[in-house]
Amino acid sequence: MSADPKKVMVIGGGIAGLTAAWELSKCGVAVDLVEKSDHLGGHAIQYCCKATEECRQCGACSVEKMLKNVVEAPNINVHCGVEVGRVARNGGFEVGLQASSVAAPAVAPGCDQRYESNPLACAAARKFSKNNAALDCGRAPADLTVDAIILASGFAPFDATRKGTYNYGKLPNVVTGLELERGVRANGRVLRPSDGQAPAKVAFIQCVGSRDERLGNLWCSHVCCPYALRVSELMKHHNPEIEITVFYMDIQNTGNNFPAFYEKCKQDLQFVRNIPVDVYPMENDRLRMRYTTESDGTPVDAEFDMVVLSIGIMPGLDNQRIATLLEIGLDADGFFQSAERFNRTATANNGIFLAGTVGGPKTIAASMAHAGQAAYEAMKYLGGAE
Repeated sequence: MSADPKKVMVIGGGIAGLTAAWELSKCGVAVDLVEKSDHLGGHAIQYCCKATEECRQCGACSVEKMLKNVVEAPNINVHCGVEVGRVARNGGFEVGLQASSVAAPAVAPGCDQRYESNPLACAAARKFSKNNAALDCGRAPADLTVDAIILASGFAPFDATRKGTYNYGKLPNVVTGLELERGVRANGRVLRPSDGQAPAKVAFIQCVGSRDERLGNLWCSHVCCPYALRVSELMKHHNPEIEITVFYMDIQNTGNNFPAFYEKCKQDLQFVRNIPVDVYPMENDRLRMRYTTESDGTPVDAEFDMVVLSIGIMPGLDNQRIATLLEIGLDADGFFQSAERFNRTATANNGIFLAGTVGGPKTIAASMAHAGQAAYEAMKYLGGAE
């Protein structure tokens, strides 16, 4: 590379953006990392470790490590609390940043600042990692000149209120998988939001927002089965007496050791191949669901202390705005569209690359691998890759 280092802007500070920025920085590229919230790590920095006697390969620890790498890298300049407002071509790219439309501090809907006392209140997400404490947010927007752009703006979790019959947001012990992860990370175990007590019976409902023809969301989110089964096994590890039922359509692979892991899950958990439609309130904030058996369609009533909705991955809420700014396309589902069949990082606008879940659902490991490829393709574009 020349004496004057190339510059790349990475849009998005989740695991894909962090990985792309770090890989570029190791090659001597100057990186401007733009994140619209007040913290790095995205959704994944809120995930809990799911290790029991051994690592479950959930990837949560990878996010923390990569965040530390990026914060400490001297050639990565982090701009948080801002978003891209203008992009113009000048051989490279002239980029105008503006104050983010996301309120600061960034918290998930329904969260307050009391996660120590409320099992599922997340507090400001930046508090999940001490490495975010080094960030200086709220600076004045700036203009950047860069040679290439990697888009890693991530995904939006499915809004569980759209499945109104589950009464999410109305019944305190109906929670999303992401909220459950935050609760475990904050408290070290699963507690009922209504009373802070450990539940004795828990139900997981899979494919909430995914593979749903009525909503037009026909894709599998890839992550729902892995996190539900891993968290379930973690709960059984902490409390062998807990009863966990998983309502599912199909169980997706959770990793290289999936057959052995799934056999253990079948011993520890009850699996019901049926997706319940309604969740009703009972006394003492318990919950009732009705479903039919797979064998003969017999109706069954079951009561639980908590119901966990395994929400899926949705296109980012501002994908259309970003697509217009960058002059790149969206696919029929609303994710960003790659321009080449065998290079899923390429876009129709030369010099702009995709990384992570912007192109569709991915696990943490798959997002990191995709981001590494995006960094490599950006280096090739800049003339610095071998």
